[in-house]
Amino acid sequence: MARPAAVTPDAIRTTVLAMLAEAGDPAPASDARFRKIVSVRKLRARLGAGDPAMLSRHLNAIETELVQAGLAGFAAPDVPPEIATQMRALWEAAVATQLADVVHLRQQADAVKATADAARHEAELRTELLRTELADLRAQLAARDDDLLGLRLEGRALQERAQALESSCAELQARLTAAVSATADATQRHERELAAERVRYEGLSKQLLIETAHQRETFQTERQRLETERVHAGERLTALESLRERLLTDLAEERNARQHAAAEAAALATLVEQQRQTLARLGTATAKQPSAGARRPARSAARTAPTAKAAAGPSTRKAR
Repeated sequence: MARPAAVTPDAIRTTVLAMLAEAGDPAPASDARFRKIVSVRKLRARLGAGDPAMLSRHLNAIETELVQAGLAGFAAPDVPPEIATQMRALWEAAVATQLADVVHLRQQADAVKATADAARHEAELRTELLRTELADLRAQLAARDDDLLGLRLEGRALQERAQALESSCAELQARLTAAVSATADATQRHERELAAERVRYEGLSKQLLIETAHQRETFQTERQRLETERVHAGERLTALESLRERLLTDLAEERNARQHAAAEAAALATLVEQQRQTLARLGTATAKQPSAGARRPARSAARTAPTAKAAAGPSTRKAR
């Protein structure tokens, strides 16, 4: 999508006319006067925006229109029409003569320009040809210089390499000598260390054998002790098992005795309840009979009481 123009042609035309009116020339009589009053820089500064190329194009169109209108509508104030017509004719003739001179000078300038362009083009061709030849010569010289420089560098590199090889050979010879002596020293030191390690290994081996024998004896002793403790623990376990069985038997007998005592107590409670009911019936019967007859039940109750005590005696002793 095209971006809308910031300045419209109408705004440009209005601004140009305002600038001409402010200068006092609404329709300038010449291009110089128009350009003196209005320029692209002034118009852009007045508008505050706008493309210079677009402003120049619209300004040229307005200039042509206003200058031609000024020539066509030229009139001096307070001048008779006949004199104004003659002055306008004289002005048009002068302008036409000036335009013809300008056209003639432009044609001459175009011809001179064409000749100068042709001469310049020919000179440029010659210069380009000479420049090409010079570039070829420079390339050849550069190639020869490069070859010579390469040979010199190669020779210098070979010399440096030879010197480096000689120095490295001497260094390697010295390093070889040092390495041989270091190897001999290392071999001797290794042999001494190996002998010392062998002696140390033999000592450690003997110490390990002694410690192993001592640990074996300690293990045997500890094993015998543990066997003895295991036998004692088995005997104690057997004794505890027998004690547990005896306690379980006593507990079962005690449980049976308690159950028997509870049964006897229940029977005794039942008997006491029966006797209590019997006494209650006897008391009721005694209350209904006369006093003479009351002695008999009392005697009967006296007789019955020892019998109940005799019956309750064994049960009480068993419960206890």
